[in-house]
Parts: sequence; structure tokens; C-alpha cells
Amino acid sequence: MSWDFETEPEFQEKLDWLSNFVREEVEPLEHVLKDASPTNPLRNKLIKPLQEEVKKQKLWACHLGANLGGQGYGQVKLGLMNEILGRARWAPTVFGCQAPDTGNAEILAHYGTPAQKEKYLQPLLNGDILSCFSMTEPQGGADPKVFQTKAVLEGDEWVINGHKWFSSNAKNASFLIVMVVTEPDAPPYQQQSMILVPKETPGVNILRNVGVGYQAEGEGSHAYIHYDNVRVPKENLLGERGQAFAVAQTRLGGGRIHHAMRTIGQAQKAFDMMCERALSRETQGELLAKKQMVQEKIADSWTDIQCFRLLVLQSAWKIDKYQDYLKVRKDIAAVKAMMPRVFHDVAARALQVHGSLGVSNEMPFAHQVIESFHMALADGPTEVHKITVARQVLREYNGTNGMFPTQHIPAKREEAIKRFADVIEADLAVNA
Repeated sequence: MSWDFETEPEFQEKLDWLSNFVREEVEPLEHVLKDASPTNPLRNKLIKPLQEEVKKQKLWACHLGANLGGQGYGQVKLGLMNEILGRARWAPTVFGCQAPDTGNAEILAHYGTPAQKEKYLQPLLNGDILSCFSMTEPQGGADPKVFQTKAVLEGDEWVINGHKWFSSNAKNASFLIVMVVTEPDAPPYQQQSMILVPKETPGVNILRNVGVGYQAEGEGSHAYIHYDNVRVPKENLLGERGQAFAVAQTRLGGGRIHHAMRTIGQAQKAFDMMCERALSRETQGELLAKKQMVQEKIADSWTDIQCFRLLVLQSAWKIDKYQDYLKVRKDIAAVKAMMPRVFHDVAARALQVHGSLGVSNEMPFAHQVIESFHMALADGPTEVHKITVARQVLREYNGTNGMFPTQHIPAKREEAIKRFADVIEADLAVNA
């Protein structure tokens, strides 16, 4: 039996380099760089040299196989890496694993034509362009069963009409992968298809960019899009007609785990700041660290992070072991459901310990608290994932037709007395 929580020394050296590099070179970018567009000269001057250094260290896009320029690392190694990358906003970009491009690259690698791969996949992997995954709709959220955006095949072209909501990164993307209804008469989960749409295609209208609560109006990167008679070649279909769910799983399974891994880094960052504050600030004649209610916040936060981290890494280990996301569906759903709660609670406690400074825009906690709610909605709402966990768990159990539960104490006692009757009678005889 093998059971080990240690990281092999060779990979630990990579993690140590990565940790120092992110802290010294990447984290400072958050204070000077705002625009993610590859056409932004400042972005390229700051990001490109760091990307080249990462490539020299053979840590670029490590989730991809060697044929696509990566290392083909399993989920456990990726988990340990993303835990560090999660501490810095620009780290995924510097290391070639930023969302939504990672998932879109996997879709193109699996389903793209040679021409599409040459035009979109390779520049995406090189970090020269960005992409968008356009799925959610304003009237139906993330429930594809009520989607209204449709694509109709007219001759050799798909004609797309409808509205999409919260299409992240659309304003900087070169292309969008759009989930549309192409088979309206099919069963609910076979109505959708995925189509690749170049953003410059006529009829792709970004009505506005929406931000989250801590961002000023106009600063957001989540687009509200109207597809108005958008025409693309029929070969822009990704996968088969009606197979959008299968295509989506190419990006969602690993993506949810990677998102959770990076959340560990964010939660740990908030925790580190909370501990520093507790050991620095005095009130009522003693350090905050001496206050029992502050100690409770620290203890609860440390425990939450450790439990969540172990669940994430165990789920990653199972993915590596089984190479089948369906076998780890329950674990991934549990990770996704637990992630926003842990992040919210740790960030909120850190905010409270920092007092008025904590709620100000001079510390990151208000940003983190709102992001925790964003995480509870992205890639499917928490409630849906909890339902998945419950259903998967209940499949492992059976009910009983008896009048009382199988562990009813009177019945279990009677069974035990019958089983050990001879011993009990002999003991009574000896002690009579």
C-alpha cells in the first residue's frame, strides 16, 4: 500500500522557483497593468519577457500535451502549480493557462479543423490572441434547456441570432465559441451545438461590457452580446450537431478543478494578511492576536483552507488515476460547491480583522468577497453542484422496506443477543 503526501524533490524545485517568480515578478503587475488586450503595448512590454522566462523553465501551458507545447502534467501537479498562480491576477496569463483560453484551446485541439487550429489554436497557445466562451443567456442563465440563441443552416452557412450574457473576455477576444440551438426538436440535452465565430464577423454586436460589484461602470469584461444574423461557414461547427454538452465537458471538468486550485491561493493570501494584521495591531491594551474571537477566525480559516485543499488535491488525484471525469463527477461538484463558501468566509474574516481598512479599496478583501459570489455562479451555480453531489452519493445507498431503520437499536440489540447467546448464558451460569 502506497500513501504519501510529499512532492518529489525535482518537482518541488520547480514549485519553489515558481513561487519566488510569482511573488517577485508577477504580483507587482497588478498595480500597474489593467488592460489585458494583446494589442496593448504596455501589456506586451511587461508580460512577454516574463512569458519567455516561463518557457525557458518549461513551465508554459503545462496542462497541454507535448504535441501542443506543454508538459502534459496531471491534475495533482497542476493543482500544486495553480495554488501558487492563484495568488496573482496576471500569473495564469504569464504561465499560459488563463481562463477561458485554456478550455477553448482544449476544444479546438479536440474538435477544430486543421485550418482552424492554424488560424486560432496556435496563436492562442502562443499567447498572441485571446478567446471567449459565449454560453450564458440573460433570460435563462446557465440552463441550456431554455436557451433561445439559434443557428440555422442556410446553404453553406450557419446563421446565428440571439442574445448572450456575461460572455467573459469578449471585448479582447479574436474569436468566440458560441453555444446555440441547432436541433430544437431533439431531446433537451441534444439540442445544442458549438460554433466558432470570429469576432469581426458582421452582426456580432457587443451591447455593453458588464463588470462585477467592485468595478466602476464601463470597466467590466463580461459582455452582453447580440448575435444579429451572424453568418459563418458550416465547417465552423465544433464537434457534431447536437453534441454541445460533450464538447463542453472537454473544458469544464478540468477547468473547475483548476479554478478551485487557484482559489486556494487567493484564500491563503487573505489568510496570510489576516495573521499579519493580528500580530501587528493593538487594541484595548493588547494585540488582536490575543483576542479569543480573532483566534477563532484564524483557527476556522486555517481549518477551512486545509480541508478544502485536501479535497481538491484528492479530486485531482482521482482524475489522474481514472482518466475519466464521469468517475470523479461527485468530487468535482463537491469542490465547486465548497469553493465559494471557503473563499467568502476567509476573505470576510480577514476584512473584519482589518476593520475600516478592510472595507476600503486600499485592501483587496471587498474585491475577494464579491468574487466569491461570482465563483458561486460561474461554471454552474452552487445549488446545481450540490444536487449533483447528493444524487451521486445517494446512488451508493439503498433504502429499507422494514418498519424501522436497519440501525434501529432495539432490533440490533436483539440480533446481538441471539448471536452471542451461548457466551452470555455461560457467563450467567459462572456468575450465578
